[in-house]
Amino acid sequence: MDAKPPRAGITPPRASCRPSTSSQHGIVRVDGYAWLRASNWQAVMRNPNELDREIQAHLEAENAYSLGILAETEALQQALFAEMKGRIKEDDATVPAPDGTFSYYTRFVTGGQHPLFCRKPRGGGAERLLSDGNALARDHAYFRIANASHSPDHKLIAYAVDTKGSEFFTIQIIEAESGAVVDARIADNNGVFEWASDSRTLLYIWLDDEHRPRRVLRHDIGTEIADAVLHEQPDPAYFLGLGATQSRRFLLLSVHDHETTEVSLIDADDPSAPPRLVSPREPEHDYSVEHRGDRLVILTNSDGAEDYRIVEAPVESPGRAEWREIEPHRPGRLILDMVTFKDHLVRLEREDGLPRIVVRRFADGAEHEIAFAEEAYALGMSPGYEDDTSTLRFTYSSMTTPAQVFDYDMETRERTLRKTQEIPSGHDPSNYVTRRVMAPAKDSETVPVSLLYRKQTPLDGSAPLLLYGYGAYGMSIPAGFSTNALSLVDRGLVYAIAHVRGGKDKGYRWYKEGKREKKMNSFTDFIAAGDYLAREGFTSEGRIVAHGGSAGGMLMGAVANMAPELFLGVIAEVPFVDVLTTMLDASLPLTPPEWPEWGNPIESVGAYRTIAAYSPYDNVEPQGYPHILALAGLTDPRVTYWEPAKWVAKLRERKTNDNLLLLRTNMEAGHAGASGRFERLKEVALAYAFALLIAGLGGSPSPVREY
Repeated sequence: MDAKPPRAGITPPRASCRPSTSSQHGIVRVDGYAWLRASNWQAVMRNPNELDREIQAHLEAENAYSLGILAETEALQQALFAEMKGRIKEDDATVPAPDGTFSYYTRFVTGGQHPLFCRKPRGGGAERLLSDGNALARDHAYFRIANASHSPDHKLIAYAVDTKGSEFFTIQIIEAESGAVVDARIADNNGVFEWASDSRTLLYIWLDDEHRPRRVLRHDIGTEIADAVLHEQPDPAYFLGLGATQSRRFLLLSVHDHETTEVSLIDADDPSAPPRLVSPREPEHDYSVEHRGDRLVILTNSDGAEDYRIVEAPVESPGRAEWREIEPHRPGRLILDMVTFKDHLVRLEREDGLPRIVVRRFADGAEHEIAFAEEAYALGMSPGYEDDTSTLRFTYSSMTTPAQVFDYDMETRERTLRKTQEIPSGHDPSNYVTRRVMAPAKDSETVPVSLLYRKQTPLDGSAPLLLYGYGAYGMSIPAGFSTNALSLVDRGLVYAIAHVRGGKDKGYRWYKEGKREKKMNSFTDFIAAGDYLAREGFTSEGRIVAHGGSAGGMLMGAVANMAPELFLGVIAEVPFVDVLTTMLDASLPLTPPEWPEWGNPIESVGAYRTIAAYSPYDNVEPQGYPHILALAGLTDPRVTYWEPAKWVAKLRERKTNDNLLLLRTNMEAGHAGASGRFERLKEVALAYAFALLIAGLGGSPSPVREY
């Protein structure tokens, strides 16, 4: 390390190292920064003012340091924010979704941060404002409104509100016509609820103090009757879910982790009746349920159907013995989702990395595919509220094409464009190139990579490149349109998404080969993608900025340890980097349900050694590291604030070069960052300004000595 002075006299904070020792399977670990975890973290989730003052002082010192280092990018951040905001239609609205005599939609107002939930008579007429997110948010530093929905009789509106970022929601119920509050005493909800047919009963999920979904409760609106327990889940290894069939005949109660599901039916007409089990829980059996007439339609990976098949069963006897196959398993063709209408079955599937929609008519089994021409694109279904309809709503976009909403007639095959995402500041798709390339992995696999760049960007290795990745839980990152990414691409960066193992981009197998004992494949895939892009001239070694969040933040930490020379910088948002410590702590909200994804190091020495081999915090070495920006949220219940705080503290202690190392903790938000559509853009602008700064496109990052 050369002896260069700190920039403008700014000294990076140093967390004190206070070694604590633990032992598991006879293996001793020493953790110097465990003290950064607040002992009262549950209280902090509900009230950030409860945070230990020493920990608070350290986080605020890190924030002040980051602010000082990035001060030279303030003008750039403002420019980026203005650009990104300028691409948002401020008075935007969703396409109204019909339900009976009304059509429902959300819209925004110019300058407003939060959505308005509205409706109009289906045949046309005056708008009725049902809930105003801006008004509700007025007295809160953080505000998020979730799952606003109307009762079946259209007389009541329910919505869930989080004012801390901790994802403890409170449900409020109001009259649709007057806005008068009917009920506001449903607290400690996870934002998920469903209406029963009587419009007076609400089912919801209750969270315990550890933020675990523990019970499904039935609430009688406007009464003082204690909420009845429909289901209690004593095993912390499972999540609870609520949903409804498209027919609304049944509400669906699911008990699940990341690979196993159990679904029970709740009669929407008789919500006091006990839930009725469809098929009992079996390890690694995942299924979902739809309804049509006297039959259930079930999407399942049973009997070796790794990429799923579709079966049907009688409503009255839905067990496995009664299942009859109606769409067989086809290896390599992953059925992602399905929806059942009165006369049609629609499935969303992916093959060779690209999605498609297939429509089947029940009457004769005839089916057809909705086709698309671009090389890489994103596709989604929006079934709406109604079951007896021939109209399917879907969304389409690509990395160059703004999102489009279509209504599709499943009988005539007529496609009606209902909305194209407006870019007020202008967007010409012909100025950009989107491509899908395949990067050779370290084994015989190839990793899909989606690319976006301006036509005039030189592909001679001189361009910096931002490489995004996730690679966990089977989640695939769509190659969709991003208005924010244009601010990078327009400045000469290449924007790329590495579809690494751990997602389902190449089928369910792709997911299985990126989890538990095969987790290392996610990291080597990302490195292989970067190497390939450099070899092919899209960028060069040391010109890549890696970007990922949450479990994708683990990916960031791992590749920074494994191949620091490949990356110019790393942006790690709410990064899951202290994997071994978290998976050893069964008291944390997500630890038991996460064991199927990562392994259980408490019970298995093999799982312990596997996680220890890649956990970013445990593998920080005395070596040079790329420039790093870590972003955290104080009330984050998913990736707790102390994980990035500990990681940065250990990096400061051990890294051997002068590259930037910054930690910014949002002291008023959680996992999703700042609330409000514009406030969130400021965080994106900060991250992008960091990328442009280190790439030499927004000012030169002179070295900062880490003392």
